[in-house]
Amino acid sequence: MDKQPATYMLSSQRNGTLYIGVTSDLVGRIWQHRHHAVPGFSHRYGVTQLVWYELHETMDAAITREKRLKKWERAWKIRLIEQSNPYWNDLWHDIIGQGQVTGSPPSRG
Repeated sequence: MDKQPATYMLSSQRNGTLYIGVTSDLVGRIWQHRHHAVPGFSHRYGVTQLVWYELHETMDAAITREKRLKKWERAWKIRLIEQSNPYWNDLWHDIIGQGQVTGSPPSRG
């Protein structure tokens, strides 16, 4: 995936702790979260599963969306995730081009 403005949500698990972020390099930024490369909220709370993302034309649009989402009630955020990812699959494989079967429950292993 080429660099492009994006807004994204990470979760620690289904219905777990949520993190909302914005980036111009979705793959690189999610890799940082997954590998705890940068100390902060996602590292401290184990929030590493990409459960929702949205691409934008401009960084300003992505930042505006992030700010709005952060003001939303938790139930609205969960509804947004479940509209496109009802099983809370980790979308990491989708963004790196190794798509997992979407619409299937996450593995319990």
